[in-house]
Amino acid sequence: MTAPLRVLRKLAAAVGIAACVAVSAGAGSLVVAGPAVAQSSTIVVEGNRRVDADTVRSYFGSAPYSAAKIDEAWKALYATGLFSDVQVTQSGGRIIVRVSENEVINKVAFEGNKKIKDEVLSGEVQSKARAPLSKATVQADTQRIIDVYRRSGRMGVRVNPVTIDRGNGRVDLVFEINEGDKLGVADIKFVGNKAFSDWKLKDVISTTATNWLSFLKSTDVYDPDRVNSDQELLRRFYLKNGYADFRILAATAELDPAGKGYIITFTLDEGEPYKFGKIDVVSNIKDVPSDSLKGAVRAVDGQVYNAEMVEKSVENLTIEVSKNGYAFAQVRPRGDRDFESKKINVLFVVEEGPRVYIERIDIRGNTRTRDWVIRREFDLGEGDAYNRVLVDRAERRLRNLGYFKTVKITNEPGSAPDRVILVVDVEDQPTGEFAVSGGYSTSDGIIGEVSLGEKNFLGRGQYVKVSGSWGQNAQGAEFSFTEPYFLGYRLAAGFDLYWKETQATSYTPYGTTMVGGGLRLGLPITDEITFALRYNLYQRDISICDASTYYTVALQEYCYTTTSWAVRQAEAQGSTITSVAGYTLSFNGLDNNQNPTQGLYAELKQDLAGLGGDVNFIRTTADVRHYTPLMYGDAVLILRAQGGYVDSWGDDSSMMNNFFMGPNLVRGFAPSGIGPRDVAACAHSNNNTTAYYNCKENNSTALGGTVYWGVSSEIQFPLAFLPKDIGLKMAVFADAGSVYDYNGPVIFPGVDNWSGTNFYGNPNIVNCNNTGYATSNKVGNVCVVDDNIIRSSVGASLIWQSPFGPLRFDYAWALTKADYDQIQEFRFSGGTRF
Repeated sequence: MTAPLRVLRKLAAAVGIAACVAVSAGAGSLVVAGPAVAQSSTIVVEGNRRVDADTVRSYFGSAPYSAAKIDEAWKALYATGLFSDVQVTQSGGRIIVRVSENEVINKVAFEGNKKIKDEVLSGEVQSKARAPLSKATVQADTQRIIDVYRRSGRMGVRVNPVTIDRGNGRVDLVFEINEGDKLGVADIKFVGNKAFSDWKLKDVISTTATNWLSFLKSTDVYDPDRVNSDQELLRRFYLKNGYADFRILAATAELDPAGKGYIITFTLDEGEPYKFGKIDVVSNIKDVPSDSLKGAVRAVDGQVYNAEMVEKSVENLTIEVSKNGYAFAQVRPRGDRDFESKKINVLFVVEEGPRVYIERIDIRGNTRTRDWVIRREFDLGEGDAYNRVLVDRAERRLRNLGYFKTVKITNEPGSAPDRVILVVDVEDQPTGEFAVSGGYSTSDGIIGEVSLGEKNFLGRGQYVKVSGSWGQNAQGAEFSFTEPYFLGYRLAAGFDLYWKETQATSYTPYGTTMVGGGLRLGLPITDEITFALRYNLYQRDISICDASTYYTVALQEYCYTTTSWAVRQAEAQGSTITSVAGYTLSFNGLDNNQNPTQGLYAELKQDLAGLGGDVNFIRTTADVRHYTPLMYGDAVLILRAQGGYVDSWGDDSSMMNNFFMGPNLVRGFAPSGIGPRDVAACAHSNNNTTAYYNCKENNSTALGGTVYWGVSSEIQFPLAFLPKDIGLKMAVFADAGSVYDYNGPVIFPGVDNWSGTNFYGNPNIVNCNNTGYATSNKVGNVCVVDDNIIRSSVGASLIWQSPFGPLRFDYAWALTKADYDQIQEFRFSGGTRF
């Protein structure tokens, strides 16, 4: 209320008369009465067309109508947004309310927008169809549209809102948009960085520079919010790598002289690198001794200082104290720098915190993901004790889901001093996946696989994937479903259905058909350790070709490669049912699951077949990978070791239980190209020297082994002469390994054996023991060449993080091999997402 109005009210009250003063106030006017208007006063509403008169009267309440009550009603009517003008006057004991209703929006439209769809802009504006037209809201909407375009790099955008009269108080609201030209990021510079190269730091931040791939991305435009986020990414990166004094002195964006885009410059003060010094825990809670908590500390004396390990230790200590009944306990880390030794002594102080409870959890911005999918990531709920560490843990979990573009959890005061409201702001993002992979060899031709997946199915957090593969010699299909919170617990349960069919090739001279399904259950023991159970039931058929159906010598010789009696025995068994249960124990300490640069991954698998079905074996495999950054973090050293053993019993000694290894163990070798083989197959079916030597050089049959081992080292490094955004990297690698110990049958009833110095009385067919292949031949109806010599190779790879997904090209040279091994020098694989 204005000062003159207050003066008039006081004057009227002083003289004790009923004064009526009309005062202009913006678009409307109100009446000021004396101490009270007579109770018999009535309210007359004029000018209303759509709004009912009783609705207007309801804002005034009941008589008597004081000046203060009329003033509040006038303000409330304006606040509804329904009226462009409200005038209140008094005449002869009546209060007259004259209103001018706002026009109603018939529809909201956008013109001139080509780069941003109507759906996106509609989600930004507050003006909606069938709502009153408000000038203030339209002005705010105009600014929102401008902000959307500026975030996409179009700084010269212009927006003009216009209305089109449709009669009867209805208008169309049209935003006329001139998008202007896109102005991206011309370059990203770092000043003051010595420990890490520009290439590595560009890999840390999310902003990228404009290049010929810009039409496929949106991270190459200047966005102040993204730059602020990049500063936090840089800070966390340096703190993770020992630079506790790291600071960002400035982050500026300037137009380059040519006007082609912004040049973003980060000015850094790295400071000195530190290591952990003495680490200790002090508990100020009587019933919780300090020694009982030290096992929860993740930081280790002498390690490179890592702020993430400090945060993880605080989290573990908080949870450990909570288990002892102290839900309000707080853990505060205190760092003491030793500047001479470049060490930081860390003391974790545990003490009782203030008693604050969570009143409620409000979730905003999730247009697709269900609320309960978000709430289940919290280890606390409404009514529980508030603990900031557990809230931060929930925020990290939500980010790691991959469902959201942004996640932010803030606090708001509750209804009492000891109550707090958690506000979870999220923004959904696309979670569909599309992947394609393939391979090629001169013998097997081209093979390909396409998969379609959704990791947030119907916003319920479930993972669904369907894939299909096809090629010259193989085809198949698979469907998978995973529920990450089975029965409301943090258990990942799922099932798989699959079908796969392969044809005979020169590498695997028999075909297989497999149809089956499986169940899975994963239990996270800690954030790094997971225990998973599985059960599979499948039927497998083996087929070999019939030589009588081939009429040319070439085709017959090819067919003869499938006549190993080990294969024939497997085929003679007919359809076999395999019932197998197993488990996987894995440790994942990688810094990034998609593109790891540091950390350790290890897994142990065991499977037991024989719970029904026709097959009996126990199979054990292990795989360990370690990633180490090199060359200021630009290059990554990957060390890998793997191995396995399988043991069959009872009547089941089929070769199909064995390990068939190739480029998955030593690159440069063909699928099933390493390990025991039967070189007698051709001689059994074609009794001549030419056929035998053809078998010896090309067409021996892989029988698989019961033992395998392999080691590999690889260094991946960027191509410094190319822009980082292109995403090209090179790799050099060296592999070594072996597959051996065929324990299947070698003698089959009713079949001639190898004996003497010849076969079938033909002196040109040499004895199996004299083939020169191996030192450990197994002789019978088959001639099994089997030894554990080391196969090794070296090679180079081109890795492209393309807009279509990661693509990899490998070329390997075999250094050591057995004469009967099969070579495949080139391989290709790739994938993409949407």
